[in-house]
Amino acid sequence: MAHDIAALAVELTDMAAADHRTAVHANSDDPAEQLAWRRLTARHGDRLGEIMAEYGWPMAELVGDEAAHAAWLIAQHADRQLDIQRRALQLMQQAVSAGAAGPRELAFLRDRTLVNEGRQQVYGTQIAGVKDGAPVPWPCEEPERVEELRATVGIEPFDEYVARFS
Repeated sequence: MAHDIAALAVELTDMAAADHRTAVHANSDDPAEQLAWRRLTARHGDRLGEIMAEYGWPMAELVGDEAAHAAWLIAQHADRQLDIQRRALQLMQQAVSAGAAGPRELAFLRDRTLVNEGRQQVYGTQIAGVKDGAPVPWPCEEPERVEELRATVGIEPFDEYVARFS
C-alpha cells in the first residue's frame, strides 16, 4: 500500500508538471496546440476520476502537500469534465470540513466549477476577459461582498491577484 501511495504521489506531481509545461497552449492561436492542451487535461481529468473512485480526495496526509496541490490543479483544469470537477468539489469540501485540505483552493475550484456550469462565481477568482487593459472577473453572486469573501478563505484582494498576471 505504501508503495502504491508513493507511486500515486509521483503520478500526480508528474501530471501537474506536464500541465504547467503545456498550459501556455490553453489559449493558443494554433488550434493544434489548443487541442493538445485539451487532450492532456482530459486524460488527467479521467485519471483523477479513477483516483477519486479508489482513494477519495488525495489529501496531503495521504500523498503529501505537493501531490495534493497537483490533484487540485488537475481538477481545476478539467473544464470539459464537469462530472470530475463536481466530484472533486464534493470530496474536497469534505476534506476542508475535516481540516484536511485548504479553503483557498476549494474556493478556486468552486468558482471554476460554477463558471463552467454557466453560473455566477462566489470569490471572483475566474477572469471573464480584459476591458480597457484591466482583467474583469466573471460575474459574481454578490459583487459587493467579493473582497470580504476572498479574505475569509485566504485569497488576496482582487487587484493584487490580477496584478500578478499583468
